[in-house]
Amino acid sequence: MLLRMMGGRAERAVTLLMAWITGFAVCDVVGAANAPTNVRIVLVGDSTVTDDAGWGNAFAALLKPGAECVNLARGGQSSKSFYDGGRWRKALELKPDYVLIQFGHNDQPGKGANRETDAKTTFREYLVRYIDEARSAGAQPILVTSLVRRIFGPDGKLVPDLEPYAEAMRAVAADKQVPLVDLHARSKALVERLGPEKVLPLGPAHPNRDGKIDGTHLSAEGAATFAPLVAAELWNAVPQLRPYLPEPAH
Repeated sequence: MLLRMMGGRAERAVTLLMAWITGFAVCDVVGAANAPTNVRIVLVGDSTVTDDAGWGNAFAALLKPGAECVNLARGGQSSKSFYDGGRWRKALELKPDYVLIQFGHNDQPGKGANRETDAKTTFREYLVRYIDEARSAGAQPILVTSLVRRIFGPDGKLVPDLEPYAEAMRAVAADKQVPLVDLHARSKALVERLGPEKVLPLGPAHPNRDGKIDGTHLSAEGAATFAPLVAAELWNAVPQLRPYLPEPAH
C-alpha cells in the first residue's frame, strides 16, 4: 500500500532494487560453488624432489591458495626402498588428493640390493603398487619421470643415463592410464639447450669431494628453473589442478 501511495515510479525503483539484491545473492552462491576447494598434494621421491636439494620447495611456491603441498621425498630413496621402508604407507596416511611419484636415480644398478631395481621388471612392479594403492586410498597418482642429470660427455653431448627408467615409467603410465609428468624429457631438452657451461649455476655451489660438479642435485636457481616444468606438465596432464597452478608461459 505504501508503494502505491508513493507512486508508480517509486514502486518500480524498489522492485529493481530487490531484483538487484536477489541477483547479487545468486551470484554469490554460484561463485562459491565454482570456487576451487582445498586439495592436498603429496610429493614422494628421491633427493631431486626434496626441498633442500630438489624442485619440491620451488614447486610448492608456485601453487595458488587452496593447494597444500606436503613433501615426503627423501635423499637416497628408490622406488623399492621408499616402499619397503614404510615411507609410502606414511604418505597414504596423510590422505592426499594427489600424489606425485618420482623415482629412478637410486633405482639404477650399483645403488645396492636394498635400493636398485630393474627398469624392465621390478621398477615397473613397484610403480604399479604405488598406483594401485594410491587409488585404493582415494588419491590420484601422478607419475613423474626423473629429472635428467646435467652430465656431459667429452664430446659435449648430454649423457641421459636415466632414460631406461623414464621410458619404463611412461609405459606404466600408459598401461595404467595414469597422468604423466614427463620431467625427464622436458629437463633434457632444457639442459641440452643451455649446454655444459650455462647449467653449472643450476647445481650446488661447491663441487663434490672428488672435484666433480654435482650434476644431479639442485641449487635454489636450479629448483626455480625446473619446478615450472613440473607445473606446466601438470597443467596439461591434470586439468582438475589448473585452479591451483600458474598458467604455463607460451
